[in-house]
Amino acid sequence: MPASRRGSTVIPTLSYRDAPAMIDWLVRAFGFQKQAVYMDGDVVLHAQLTWGDGMIMLGSSGKDGDWAKLMAQPDEIGGRSTHGVCVIVTDPDAHYAHAKTAGATIVIDIADQHYGGRGYAARDPEGYVWWFGSYDPWNPEGENP
Repeated sequence: MPASRRGSTVIPTLSYRDAPAMIDWLVRAFGFQKQAVYMDGDVVLHAQLTWGDGMIMLGSSGKDGDWAKLMAQPDEIGGRSTHGVCVIVTDPDAHYAHAKTAGATIVIDIADQHYGGRGYAARDPEGYVWWFGSYDPWNPEGENP
């Protein structure tokens, strides 16, 4: 078992063709905070963006390196994603409105969910699908708005 500590022990990773622009977009449109960005010229070698106690890591896409050879961009596989990222938000309606105004493509409109909470799905400019909602699986049943 992992030791108790601050933050998530599971961290999604993404690669972007224009990682510097996507970092700025994820901060502006979705509300992430930059924690660390390591660059070589205009290439993002590694970046950490936080949301509360959670984090995503990302870098510039390419096919050099062992990890990069395992990755595909959504537009290389018909616009589909092989994974998604779920982010817990306290006010999904406000988050939805902000993301939509910032240019996020809404792919599942905001709605109450049968399992609890309220949420929506959006696609970022490079095609990844994100879920934002108030359902918190760490809360006991019945305590989700």
